[in-house]
Amino acid sequence: MKVQKSFVKTNDTASIQCPACSIVRNIPVGKFRNARHTLKTRCSCKTTFYVALDFRRHFRKPANIVGVYTIIGVLGSSGGQMQVHNISRSGVGFSVSGQHNITVGQKALINFRLNDKKHTELTKKVIIRRVYNNKIGCEFIKQNRLGKDLGFFLQP
Repeated sequence: MKVQKSFVKTNDTASIQCPACSIVRNIPVGKFRNARHTLKTRCSCKTTFYVALDFRRHFRKPANIVGVYTIIGVLGSSGGQMQVHNISRSGVGFSVSGQHNITVGQKALINFRLNDKKHTELTKKVIIRRVYNNKIGCEFIKQNRLGKDLGFFLQP
């Protein structure tokens, strides 16, 4: 059974739509915050389906872009090649190959080209928020200066 994704609004409600009858309901989901949850839902038309709740602040666009990163404030050269997997208004998710010494809280400078028509080059300062093996999640440090090219690229 396919799992439907629902983004949670700032008032902790999610809109879900029945795949059979297309009825849309807004349900309170605040009690599920701070954890990943997939809800088994039953519509008034008796159809049962699953809904995955997404509590992210911004839409995350999938990507497959090669770039480079440099850790800031580390003695010696620390950085390398990265593979950007997703981009949002607030940050980037990427992976690195091989051994690394990236830790949560470090700052980095990332550079990559968007796969838009102009191949826009982005250089952003980020802070590392998550490290899981070779997958790195980071947040843009100055989010208010994302630029119109990135904003346009992120439109669904």
